Amino acid sequence: MAAAELSSDTPLAPVARAVSARSQLAVQRLITQSFRRLGWGVADQAVSSLTNFAVSIYVVHSLGAAQFGAFSLAYVTYGFALNASRGLSTDPLMVRFSAVPVRAWRRGVRRATGTAFTVGLATGIATLAAVTLLGGTAGAAFLGLGLTLPLLMLQDSWRFSFFAAGRGGHAFLNDSIWGATLLPALVLLRMTGHANVFWFTFAWGATAGIAAVAGILQAGVLPRPTYTWDWLTKHRDLGTRYLLEGTLSSAVMQVRGYGTALILGLAAVGYVQASVTLVGPMTILSLGMGLVTLPEAARILRRSPRQFPVFCWLVSAGLSLAGLAWGIVLLVGVPRGIGHAVLGSADVWRPTYPLVLPQTIYVVGGGIAAGAGTGLHAMGAARRSLRVAIIGALIAAGCSILGAVLWGTEGTIYGLAVGVWVGAAINWFEFRKAWQEAKRARAGTHKQPSAPADSAQGEP
Repeated sequence: MAAAELSSDTPLAPVARAVSARSQLAVQRLITQSFRRLGWGVADQAVSSLTNFAVSIYVVHSLGAAQFGAFSLAYVTYGFALNASRGLSTDPLMVRFSAVPVRAWRRGVRRATGTAFTVGLATGIATLAAVTLLGGTAGAAFLGLGLTLPLLMLQDSWRFSFFAAGRGGHAFLNDSIWGATLLPALVLLRMTGHANVFWFTFAWGATAGIAAVAGILQAGVLPRPTYTWDWLTKHRDLGTRYLLEGTLSSAVMQVRGYGTALILGLAAVGYVQASVTLVGPMTILSLGMGLVTLPEAARILRRSPRQFPVFCWLVSAGLSLAGLAWGIVLLVGVPRGIGHAVLGSADVWRPTYPLVLPQTIYVVGGGIAAGAGTGLHAMGAARRSLRVAIIGALIAAGCSILGAVLWGTEGTIYGLAVGVWVGAAINWFEFRKAWQEAKRARAGTHKQPSAPADSAQGEP
C-alpha cells in the first residue's frame, strides 16, 4: 500500500513514510552516482579527444599533407586493430563484468587485458609484414605502428576495465599520463631533427606503453596473455560477433582511406583527415562515450529496467545535438580564423572546409545511432547489433567509393554519411525488437532483463 493511500492517523503511516523516504534517498543516490560516473567519462574523453586533437594538429603542421596522409593511414589501421581488440576483450568485459564484486572484476580484467595485448601482438606482426609491401612514407608510418600496437591495445583496455568497475578517475589519470608524456616527446623529436612520420608514430605508441604500465600499477592486476584462449572460449557468443561488428566499422574506414588514396591521391587523404581533425572532439566523444554509457546502461538494465529505453534515447539526443552544435561552430568559424588556427596554411584548410558539412551530417547520424547501439550491447543482443553493422558497412563502403569516383573528396564523406544514417534507422528498429523480447521474457519469468548469463562467479 502506497504512503499516499494511508491517512495520517493510520498506525502504518509512519512505516510507509519511512519506506518512501528510503526509496527516495536510494533513487537520489543512484542518480548522483550515475552523474559522477558520467562526469568522469566526459573528463576522460575530453583528455583523450584533446590529446588526439593536439597530435593531429602538430603532425599536420610539422609534416605537411603527404606525411600527414601516411600518418592518417596508420591511424586508420590502428582503429581497425582497436576495434578488433575491443570486440574480443573489453566489450564482453563491459557487458558481463560491470557492477560485479571486486574479485570477479579482477579475474575478468586479468584475462581481458591479456587478450587485448595478444590481439595487439598479432596485429602488430601483420602490420610489420605489410611494411615490406608498402615502402616509402606509408611504410615508415606502418613500421612505427607495428612496433607499438601491443602497447596501444593494452593501454586502451585499461580504460574500459576501470569504467567497468565505476573507477572513471583511474581512466582519466591513465589517459592524462599518456597525454603528458606524448606531447613533450613530439616536441623533443622536432627539436632533435627527428621530425618524420616514423618517429612521430613510434613516439605515439611508445608513450601509450608508459600509460599501459601505469594501468597495471593502478589496477593492481597483471595481464595474463596466456589466458587469451580461455577468455575467447568463455565469451565467444559475444566476442565473435563484436569482433566482426568492430572490424566491419574499421574496414569501412580503411576502404575509404585506401580508396581515396588510390582514386584521388595521398594529399586527398590528408584533407579528409584534416576534416576529421576539425570535428575530432565530437567524433571521438561519440565513439568513445561507450566507456561510460555501456556500463551505465548495464547497471540501469539490472536495477531499473523501466528507465532503460529512456536512457538510450537520452544518449542519442545528447550526442546528436552536441555534434550538430559543433558542426555549426565549424561552418561559421573555419573561414573566420579557426581553419588557420587549427590547420595552419590556407593550402590545407581551404580544401578542407567543403568537407565540414558532410562530416557534420556523418557525426550527427552517428550520435542518433549511439543510443540504440549502446542498448543492444547492454542487452547482449550481439546477433542484432552485428546485423546492423553488416548492412551499414556494406552501404557505407559502397557509397564512399562511388562518391569518391563521382564527386571527389566530398563525395566519399557523403557516402559514409548515407551509411551511418541508414544504420541509425536499422539500429533503432533492432533495439525496439530486442527490448520487446526482453520485456516478454521478464513478464514470463518475473526476472529483470539482463545481459546473457555469464560466470562472473565461474571464472577460474
